Amino acid sequence: MRQRLHQLFWRHRGRAAITLLPLVFGLLHVADVLHLQVLERLDNIIYDARLRATMPRTLDERIVIVDIDEKSLEQVGHWPWGRDKLAALARELFERQQVAVLGFDVLFAEADGSSGLARLEELAQGPLRGQPAFREQLARLAPSLDHDALFARALQGQPAVLGYYFTSDRDGRTRGVLPAPALPTQRLRGLPLSATAWNGYGSNIPQLADAAPAAGFFNSITDDDGIVRSLPLLAEHDGRYYESLALAMFRTLLDQPEVHPDYARPTPQGTHDTLRSVVLRQGSHELALPVDERLATLIPFRGPGDVRGGSFRYLPASDVLAGRLAPNELQGCAVLVGSTAQGLLDLRATPVGRAYPGVETHANMLSAFLDGKSIVRPEYALGFDAAQLLVTGLLLALVLPVLPALSALLVTAGVVAVLVGLNLWLYLGQGLVLPLATVLVMAVLAFTLNMVYGYFVESRSKRGLAALFGTYVPPELVDEMVLRPEKYSMQATSQELTVMFCDMRGFTSLSEQMEPVQLQALLNDVFSRLTRTIRSHRGTIDKYMGDCVMAFWGAPVATPEHAELAVRAALDMQSAVDEINAAHRGRGLPEIGIGIGINTGVMCVGDMGSDIRRSYTVIGDAVNLASRLEGLSKHYGVRTVASESTQAQAPGFAWQELDRVRVKGKLQAVAIYSPVASQGAETLQQAEELDTWQQCLAAFRAQDWPQCETLLTQLKQAAPAKELYRLYATRLQALQGRAFDPDWDGATSFDTK
Repeated sequence: MRQRLHQLFWRHRGRAAITLLPLVFGLLHVADVLHLQVLERLDNIIYDARLRATMPRTLDERIVIVDIDEKSLEQVGHWPWGRDKLAALARELFERQQVAVLGFDVLFAEADGSSGLARLEELAQGPLRGQPAFREQLARLAPSLDHDALFARALQGQPAVLGYYFTSDRDGRTRGVLPAPALPTQRLRGLPLSATAWNGYGSNIPQLADAAPAAGFFNSITDDDGIVRSLPLLAEHDGRYYESLALAMFRTLLDQPEVHPDYARPTPQGTHDTLRSVVLRQGSHELALPVDERLATLIPFRGPGDVRGGSFRYLPASDVLAGRLAPNELQGCAVLVGSTAQGLLDLRATPVGRAYPGVETHANMLSAFLDGKSIVRPEYALGFDAAQLLVTGLLLALVLPVLPALSALLVTAGVVAVLVGLNLWLYLGQGLVLPLATVLVMAVLAFTLNMVYGYFVESRSKRGLAALFGTYVPPELVDEMVLRPEKYSMQATSQELTVMFCDMRGFTSLSEQMEPVQLQALLNDVFSRLTRTIRSHRGTIDKYMGDCVMAFWGAPVATPEHAELAVRAALDMQSAVDEINAAHRGRGLPEIGIGIGINTGVMCVGDMGSDIRRSYTVIGDAVNLASRLEGLSKHYGVRTVASESTQAQAPGFAWQELDRVRVKGKLQAVAIYSPVASQGAETLQQAEELDTWQQCLAAFRAQDWPQCETLLTQLKQAAPAKELYRLYATRLQALQGRAFDPDWDGATSFDTK
């Protein structure tokens, strides 16, 4: 029997070797020799889906969020509020409501000058120095006019936790006063900890920092895909370790236990020490809070977030300030003061919501502390991933080559089920987040390669696919399609794709100035350059229509990043046109311009046409919208206009929002954007301009005409040639005399194609 098995395996050694290839690549990825970003993205997708599926979605009555929401801003006034109001809010919560702890997810970095006390004191020392009655009256009024002092007295001796933030920039700017480090250096083993480090901070003014007994930073960690999944419990600044807002509030609830390190290794290794957990110690009692190598822990989201999320009770700050709550209604609760107002920009993209209130991330973390639960990626995660890859890969290499197709499929499915079940058990039972994507992809690829190797009809499949798709699809995509020919056909299907229309500007005037042969050569040169650019980004050319080219991404070969590829192609096409124009100027030829429209959405793709002529193309409302957007590029003075669906799926770029529009044939308004540059590649001037423009746009939509005009003037001075700012200046001039209209949504309607 043993000899027979040996002979069977030897006969299939080629298939076994092919089956082992994904294992090799998987191990290279885990060892960071071959970094495969798609596997990291897939791991994030798996984590996000598992998190959403297992959220409790129940109300935690122990934690309340006092929300500086739109209603509060309307009733109390725009932010920042005077500190006298915040003092009244704090007194209401401490004295009348008897809350257990009060944390502020807001910053008090500047002194409050809203009362005019500073100006009155200047008058008393200056022009009115000889008026003793004025000085006496000012002395009586000063205590009630010193709003910072009022707020400080309201915090003094109370279980209050102020918030602040850390930053990292070239200059390491600092502002305000930091609290004492939560983890003193004398408790360390002489090496710095492996932690998230910042070189600057923005903290509270000394008067408030001295009054509040505790403070914690409210920074989160944004992953490479732009999603916030983690919060650091401790962060390093200047060799000292400070605690987060949630941890500071939790320690306040526990009467300030000491913070101690729990090392992952018995002796230091390398240049940094690694912690397994942060230990809170009070006498003989200890509580361990697990952390990853960044001293962070994953946020255990309870629900989808916001007022309607149902995880925490939200109270408008104006209601609390007005005393509309019954006495002791919040007794014993942990209260966080934060904001969900869009204008205050404390909304974050998370696995459970694209605009998740930042204050609720801290509420989730505090809730997990109170429940004794945590979610963490342990420091041995890479070792675990390598072990499961080895066991799974060797098992499949031994078994799959000797099994028929159906049995091999069942074995692979069983192995995948065991891996998923083990991973889910470790997550739910132990709070451990361990890698899964690499081993799943390896198992699927091992099965696929095994079947392909045994199929032996690759050449026939390739010829068939080339005959079927070669007329429509770039040859490089056909080469990918032959790996699984059964997946592809000409049959029309509905898929989410990204489509682009690119139109040459000034074509009519060019045709009048140039001879037909010259015009033909120009068009051929331009379209050749644009086509090469599109194909280099895995785009499929749909058709040429006079001076317009149409292309799409995501079919027939499924490409998850189709929106990002289309946007990157558009930016490269703009650069290609700039190069063409530079060459034309040198040769005395007329320059050209282009307008590009991009949209992502569900559209019908397949072989369409008549019995005489057919083509592999896309149709649908999403395609029509892209065509309309291309027409809008000239109106807004930009070369590329993309829909909000494309912008949402291409986060790797710096975007400038142009408008909300209703195009012909559409009742629903859509936001439109123009890509400025790849994320991180924009200049400081561009970043500042985009920030100012976003504030201007927000003021425009809020019908705050004076603020909008002020910001628009700055933008026009910085970029006087920009058509977008001139367009909004014209709109603003027409709207300034109009009264506030609560039904106005700021959208622009276009009745022409």
